[in-house]
Formats: sequence, C-alpha cells, structure tokens
Amino acid sequence: MTNPRLSALSAGNFEPVILITGASQGIGAAIAQVFAAELPGARLALVARNEQNLRATARECLKLGAEVELFPCDVTKEKAVAAMARAVGKHFGPVDVLINNAGAFTMAPFAKTSAAAFDDMIATNLRSAFLVTQAFLPAMTKRKRGDVFFMSSIAGLGAYPQAAAYCAAKFGVTGLAKVLRAETKDAGVRVCCVHPGATWSPSWSKSGVKPQRIMPAEDIARAILDVYRLSRRTVVEEIVLRPQLGDL
Repeated sequence: MTNPRLSALSAGNFEPVILITGASQGIGAAIAQVFAAELPGARLALVARNEQNLRATARECLKLGAEVELFPCDVTKEKAVAAMARAVGKHFGPVDVLINNAGAFTMAPFAKTSAAAFDDMIATNLRSAFLVTQAFLPAMTKRKRGDVFFMSSIAGLGAYPQAAAYCAAKFGVTGLAKVLRAETKDAGVRVCCVHPGATWSPSWSKSGVKPQRIMPAEDIARAILDVYRLSRRTVVEEIVLRPQLGDL
C-alpha cells in the first residue's frame, strides 16, 4: 500500500507536522508563529503545561493559516509524555519536526542551590528533551526522515556564575544533542542544537534590562526555520546566537 505522506513528499506538496514544546510563550510561541506564517500547510502540535497561554499561541497561528492542535502536557513526566505522544499520533500521525524548547531558568549561587532546585532545572530543561525525543524518534528513524532541534543556551557552552543548575542542565542538553546526532546521522534524521544568548521573554519584563540588549524571540525562530529549509543533504549541527551588543 502506498504511503500517502511519502507520495505527497515526492510530489512536492509535503505538509509537515511540527511539534513544539514550551509553545505557550517566549521562544516557543515565536517558533510556532513563524512556522505558521512562512511554511504553507504547516500542521502544528503545540505542547506546554499552561493551557491558557497555549490557546493564545494557537489563536495567532490559526490566523496565519496553520492547522493547530493543543496537547497540554508536563513534559518532565514520563507517563504524561507517553500519553501526549499517543494523542499526537492519533490526531496528526508521525511528527516530522520536533523542537525541544521547554525549559526554565532560575539563578542562585552554587552553595545556595538546593537539591530540589537542581533537580527541577534538570527535569525541566534536560529530562523533558530526553523523554519527548524518545517518544518521537522511533517513527523518524523508521521513515528515515525527521528533524530534531534541542534548545540549549550559551550557558550550555560556557559557565555562568549564579547558574550552576541551569548550566548543568544546558550542558546536558548540548551533550544529548551531540550523541543523538552521532547515532542518527545515517538514519535520515537531522539534529541541531540551538544556543541562544539573552532572548526576550516575559521573564525579562521586570529585569530592568533595556530591550535593545536582548534578542527578539522571532530571530531565534527564524534561524530554526532557515535551518529546517536547507537541503536534506545538509545539517546545521549547532547554532550560536548572541545579542549584537554582547552578552549581558
């Protein structure tokens, strides 16, 4: 029996399924809106814990012409991720582009970082990416096609004081992406690790930092879209994006 999605791909009218975690605000919401605006026929699976904010993202994407479905989920929980993956598969079928964007950031000196706070940073930033990727990777390798993006940080490349837990988590994301790239490069799956510097999100609104010192989330989203649009013969393994005026 002919696979209709493979036939569509051969005909040049492929309509990819794009799953974005942490899609309720910030970079995740910007990624959803950029893909909706610039990738005709995009089908978006939006994932986050905050369903109310997720609906706001969905409304904007629907206005831009995308097909959108919400999958509220705590991506740090193994059973919740498994249930979400089943729901996505039932609604959309296989995922073509997985963007592991879910994450959080808190600051504290190493000596004052509690075990609970450390575990929370690891779960939100690293464990989530591991669980979600495990859920969707098998279908990609089976079809020998797929794209996986990991949202690391410049804190996943170099140490920052007052951010032991966050740096540890993001260094872990960077390592996870490198391992997956090594394991899947012959399976038709492209893996890209994204390392943004300071990027605008609601968490910066009360920081006192001038917006001119912070990158717009839309720029990160456009970089990801540009990487995805490259020929299947090319993979961008890492992207580093920093504010033009330098790190904060």
